[in-house]
Amino acid sequence: MADPKGFLTHEREIAKTRPVEERVKDWNEVYQPGSLLPIISKQASRCMDCGIPFCHNGCPLGNLIPEWNDYAYREDWTEASERLHATNNFPEFTGRLCPAPCEAACVLGINQPPVTIKNVEVSIIDKAWDNGDVTPQPPERLSGKTVAVIGSGPAGLAAAQQLTRAGHTVAVYERADRIGGLLRYGIPEFKMEKRHINRRIEQMRAEGTKFRTEVEIGRDIDAKKLRKRYDAVVIAAGATTSRDLPVPGRELNGIHFAMEYLPLANKVQEGDLTVAPITAEGKHVVVIGGGDTGADCVGTAHRQGAASVTQLEIMGKPGDERNANQPWPTFPMLYKVTSAHEEGGERIYSVSTTHFEGDEDGNVQWLHLTEVEFKDGKPEPKPGTERKLPAQLVTLAMGFTGTDQQNGLVEQFGLELDARGNVARDGDFATNVPGVFVAGDAGRGQSLIVWAIAEGRSAARGVDRFLTGVSALPAPIKPTDRALTV
Repeated sequence: MADPKGFLTHEREIAKTRPVEERVKDWNEVYQPGSLLPIISKQASRCMDCGIPFCHNGCPLGNLIPEWNDYAYREDWTEASERLHATNNFPEFTGRLCPAPCEAACVLGINQPPVTIKNVEVSIIDKAWDNGDVTPQPPERLSGKTVAVIGSGPAGLAAAQQLTRAGHTVAVYERADRIGGLLRYGIPEFKMEKRHINRRIEQMRAEGTKFRTEVEIGRDIDAKKLRKRYDAVVIAAGATTSRDLPVPGRELNGIHFAMEYLPLANKVQEGDLTVAPITAEGKHVVVIGGGDTGADCVGTAHRQGAASVTQLEIMGKPGDERNANQPWPTFPMLYKVTSAHEEGGERIYSVSTTHFEGDEDGNVQWLHLTEVEFKDGKPEPKPGTERKLPAQLVTLAMGFTGTDQQNGLVEQFGLELDARGNVARDGDFATNVPGVFVAGDAGRGQSLIVWAIAEGRSAARGVDRFLTGVSALPAPIKPTDRALTV
């Protein structure tokens, strides 16, 4: 273990962010470069000899957190990286983007601030890249089997890397022009610079994974033909159908899904566009939805020079402490201030949009709302609380309802869906179609990046066993498994 007195002698410290007035003028990551390394050994030393490390169960990947905390405390970065990669293909993604359910399950967190697991994780992997410890791991021999992976988000990439390393010939199909899925065209640059994706892709290419961009299975290639071409298929297409808001005025110009708005800002940073076709510059912006996607819209609007930014949430404002019905080690719903919220704007809770109002040219100008209270689990408007907000740009960030079925992929494969509209699968992540597997949000529904990687790894094992009769890949989670955190 690390320092047995570390949690008694060191306070919790987290990564420092750059000043707001500086970071809103660029799209670089919000954290101060190099601010973690001087403190990370002490922070890792706070990891207790707790007997039963609940952080393992809190993490869907089952990360070996106490082990790499100990190596980080000793500044043995090579061994720390090896233990980190034992369960996680892409810790630089989770270390930046995961909400850290492991920290909510940390035993120290029962009565003290928990270990900064997420910060230790990202420090280890960044140091590993700097030291050259992250290298391609091509298979010693090829199996002669071929696998197609549909989707290049974290689930698809994790499945592809595991299967390639198992000796199969893997091709990843992505309908966008670049690899990365929502990591590429959904996560803003200020949360994760895309160089992190690029170098992982180069590692995977060196291992033997093939990538095919701008190819949509179901439209550009018939799903049945794909099945004939490959011995197995992994569907990791995500849950990309956005939840809509069917209220009067929805058809007005200036009202967009978050995933119509955010990718354009990413394309500007990639150099594809000079100016985003949908921009917040000089506009009063309203973001509907209080989750992480909504926060991404808030931070993007700040950088585009919005006149004002308001974020709406139908639920009540969360508290600062755990509720009795969310005891340790479950993941609590707490009031969270992201880096985007630090940069300005207003957050309004317990409100529902009633309609939009536009000008004579059909452009949205006002958003009308009312306060709500929940009765029998349903929001009911409170009389006399109606008001309107100026809104020249509205982004809908209310989550996703399932896998895109407009391209024919589900129909052409003949896939069965579950009651929630996700692709149904069994304990090996296999669908009703022999040789076709599903991983990530396509089968689970909208979830966390850490779940996507875990499912990609587990689906890869199912595929490997289907192709060879036995698998040496890590034992899978079950599709029905729920971490302690949700």
